[in-house]
Amino acid sequence: MSAWFRTFAPRPSAELRLICFPHAGGAASAFRGWSELLPPSVEVTAVQYPGRQDRIMSDPAPDMDTLVADITAEIAPLLDRPVAFFGHSMGATVAYEVARALPGALRPALTRLIASARKAPHACEPLGPEYRGDEGLLRYVAGLGGTGASLLAHEELRELALFVLRGDFHLIDTYRYRPGAPLTCPVTAIVGAHDANCTRADAEGWERYTTASYDLQEIPGGHFYLETATRELMAALTARLAPVPAIR
Repeated sequence: MSAWFRTFAPRPSAELRLICFPHAGGAASAFRGWSELLPPSVEVTAVQYPGRQDRIMSDPAPDMDTLVADITAEIAPLLDRPVAFFGHSMGATVAYEVARALPGALRPALTRLIASARKAPHACEPLGPEYRGDEGLLRYVAGLGGTGASLLAHEELRELALFVLRGDFHLIDTYRYRPGAPLTCPVTAIVGAHDANCTRADAEGWERYTTASYDLQEIPGGHFYLETATRELMAALTARLAPVPAIR
């Protein structure tokens, strides 16, 4: 398999493949246990961005366009069956941009985009000046909570984490949405009920990005609700991941 993807529990007979895009600072391992929590009909594959874990020697992407182009160039073998994209936080932006960058022949395989804890592309903004520099990044991540924030308390892990965060937040800061045709697959937005970084009102902006159906669900928790309300998230995904006829 490509260096860009990890399938921790292969399911060759699965009817649908869920491709997961990690948050800023995150890695494919964030989705390692999902296969055990989803139906046997779903195979989980996670994107491994360069510059982290087993790709630590690969240079981080210099910008969002490059990251999206590199993923799109490698993803075709995974679209041999119906797929859904799930992206959390920054990963939702990456998933959306990959979805609309797919060549026309591959687009029918995409049955749903699930955007988690992320404002719609047109509403994405650079970080404020108070979050510039390493101390600012650490402050921002700490405010979001989650496992990653707690790891930053360990001095030996902090510099490695900062290396990844610097690159990812550069992608976020320099991303600019370019208007284009909407997707033709359904779009689901999911938010943590207590996430000040992406509220229900913020997520409602995703509705304009598809000509198909759109729905929004709140789940208890903050920005990293997927760590604290895993059961609720898996139920929400299971309800939406039944294979559907591809659009042709």
